[in-house]
This record gives sequence, C-alpha cells and structure tokens, in this order.
Amino acid sequence: MSACKPADPASRRQFHEEHAGQARDEALRLLAQRDAMGPRWLAWVATELYHLKPSAFANMVRRELERLNTADQQFGQASKEVH
Repeated sequence: MSACKPADPASRRQFHEEHAGQARDEALRLLAQRDAMGPRWLAWVATELYHLKPSAFANMVRRELERLNTADQQFGQASKEVH
C-alpha cells in the first residue's frame, strides 16, 4: 500500500474516503476465498490482514469484511430458505 498514515480527524476522514473502495475490493477478494479454503480460511485471512499496511487500511478492510460477512449470513441464509 502506498497510503500514508492519517494523523488528525480531517486526514482520517480523507484517508477513509480515498481508500474505501479499495478496502471493499480487498474484503471481497478475501471473502471470495472462504468456500475454497474451508477451515483454513480464517487463519489465512488473519495473515493477509496482518500484511496490509498501513494499519488504518487493514482496519478498514477488517471492518468491511465483517460487514460483508454479516450481510452474507443474514441475507444468504434467507435467500436459501426462500429457494
């Protein structure tokens, strides 16, 4: 990552705005591997998150991954029950 570490609230907001799409893309990439990796996925994701820099970006990806995973569990299960 070539992003700088945000220092003050305004720069944190700007950092988030500039990198939100990239964080979502990264979270989607990680989530896409869940079924293929099976039980190894969680450890793999932890390693991938650990290597993301700066830590502010890694935290954005982690939060987005949690959000997507929760939505998938709620809506994915409901979708399966309907069909």
